Amino acid sequence: MAEVSGRETVGSAAGRGPVVAWGLWDWGGAAFNAVILTFVFSVYLTDKVGEDLPGGVSASAWLGWALGLAGLVVALTAPVSGQFFDATARRKLSLGVLTSITVILMAAMFFVHRDYHYLWLGLALLGIGSATFELSHVPYNSMLRQVSTPATLGRISGFGWAMGYFGGIILLLIVYFGFISGKGDYRGLLGVPTDDGLNIRLVALVAAVWFAAFAIPLFLFVPELPRTDADPGATARKLTDAYRILWRDVRELWRDDRRAVGFLFASALFRDGLAGVFTFGAVLAVRVYGIADSDVLLFGIAANVVAALGAITAGRFDDRIGPKPVIVVSLASMIVCGVALLVVSGPVMFWIFGLLLTVFVGPAQSSARTFLVRLTKPGREGQMFGLYATTGRAVSFLAPMLFGFFVWAFGSERAGIIGIVLVLALGLAALVPVRADDLRGR
Repeated sequence: MAEVSGRETVGSAAGRGPVVAWGLWDWGGAAFNAVILTFVFSVYLTDKVGEDLPGGVSASAWLGWALGLAGLVVALTAPVSGQFFDATARRKLSLGVLTSITVILMAAMFFVHRDYHYLWLGLALLGIGSATFELSHVPYNSMLRQVSTPATLGRISGFGWAMGYFGGIILLLIVYFGFISGKGDYRGLLGVPTDDGLNIRLVALVAAVWFAAFAIPLFLFVPELPRTDADPGATARKLTDAYRILWRDVRELWRDDRRAVGFLFASALFRDGLAGVFTFGAVLAVRVYGIADSDVLLFGIAANVVAALGAITAGRFDDRIGPKPVIVVSLASMIVCGVALLVVSGPVMFWIFGLLLTVFVGPAQSSARTFLVRLTKPGREGQMFGLYATTGRAVSFLAPMLFGFFVWAFGSERAGIIGIVLVLALGLAALVPVRADDLRGR
């Protein structure tokens, strides 16, 4: 296969059709994050399927271990997979395979009946699906440079994040009102029976169809990239050979571009803090600020809306002034809002400062992605986003650990906010020295 210059791939699929198709994949992928992993299926698995699980280990603990093992798999395979996708010019093919596996696993969750004997099937499907879904973001994020130009990179990245937020919100509303809301043996506007968990099992099928349907346009309208000359010698045909090449490239990165290493470290820290905002937000809302259980979903929807709008708006600033100022302002603003939440009380104050805090989550996430793209040599995006996934996994324990430590140390769940703010502050401090003056429009 003939090689082309990596520069020739920049913006090679820029245009409204490919951009919308690329964003629709994120819209569809929200089905796994929002419905399967966060709000619906995982809760069904621990509260219903594992309700009568014998032994001294709870279903929630087994779920944590299953997802932890999935995270370990991602950490070990993401960078070498990204390097392999680049070297073999199979980004879209790899994304198609990983997406298909994830969709099949989601559909198979229909067969997880409300009986603890099915817990192991549910854990296996959720754990493997979590790994394949997260790995699919390596080739997906790598396509960002392909569907954008240096002048539009920030806007398109923000558009993609917003599509994910909005897709998750709309699907959650559909499944909640269609299959879950209400009481009794029949739920939702469709009157679906709850016997044997049928309504939730059908939700898993709906989520699978949703993801598949909205992923299809990407494979129709975004072309596969040709092999590039960006990484001489990276012509491995076997995945195992990619580990040797990856180690060579990591040593080269440390020697020649420590700025990229510094950003990977800083982003791993502040991305863990961003994850902590959504992980512990609902718990704090109910137990500290007096938000009614019934209003938590409403707050979650509002938080996702403002985060999406923030990502879209900040994308334009990213293109004009570069990604670093957007991230710095976002993290600093979140720290201020977090400190304010330490001293205010009541539902109204939580709505105000909680939403102010989440409005900056989208911009920080979106501009972190563009920062890495602008740093990366064209044609090596897969490898860098693989390292991005691995470094994120390497410190993913930090925010939960510090949240728990401060809750324990002060005997107050409110104090857990200090842990999240501290992780954001550490990420900001690590980012400040990373030079970015030459990244605007690159």
